[in-house]
Amino acid sequence: QVQLVESGGGLVQPGGSLRLSCAASGFTFSNYAMSWYRQAPGKERELVAVIRGAGGNTNYADSVKGRFTISRDNAKNTVYLQMNSLKPEDTAVYYCNAQRFIATVWGQGTQVTVSS
Repeated sequence: QVQLVESGGGLVQPGGSLRLSCAASGFTFSNYAMSWYRQAPGKERELVAVIRGAGGNTNYADSVKGRFTISRDNAKNTVYLQMNSLKPEDTAVYYCNAQRFIATVWGQGTQVTVSS
């Protein structure tokens, strides 16, 4: 069973922090680039961060650079998104994604709400 399961979302005040986790199963995790996407109501899903299979190469959307950090632990088949200095505009459903060539796996999403 190929599966990605996100966790760690919730309600946080502006300026606060959250750490999202995505646990992978059913495929060779280290062969896949892992990404975090997010989608707010009425908006297009956007790429937030990408980390390559070995974990040493990352890319971020301009809107989150300097605030978010993506990392992965291939021994645990888990990818993380550390989110600091959160803003209301970060409010969205965050999705974990695994990509290898044309193969794509999506998680179910976890809600992040930034509000005071």
